[in-house]
Amino acid sequence: MQTFKLLALGLCAIALQGCLAKAAVSAVTLPVKVASRGVDLATTSQSESDQNRGREIRKREERLGDLGRDYDRQAERCADGNDKACEKAQEIRAEMKALMPGVPLDPDRN
Repeated sequence: MQTFKLLALGLCAIALQGCLAKAAVSAVTLPVKVASRGVDLATTSQSESDQNRGREIRKREERLGDLGRDYDRQAERCADGNDKACEKAQEIRAEMKALMPGVPLDPDRN
């Protein structure tokens, strides 16, 4: 009976060595993993920065297109003698001028 207990204890000790070693490695590498994850979250990679810039430019171009269509409508109404449309066209044109510097020139549009 005593032999059986010793044999069982020896097998358990051998079996648990792997678990203990894995737990020790996990405990040692955990701070490094946490720190690197924090750095990844805190910094923006170049590709993420490029994607964000492209998204921003597309939004500005879309807004510029909307303003251009609104400006054309208001300019047409202004030409028909609508004074409020003339004022609105001037406001739209001012917003378009403010957005223009943020949109890069497209070399294909010559």
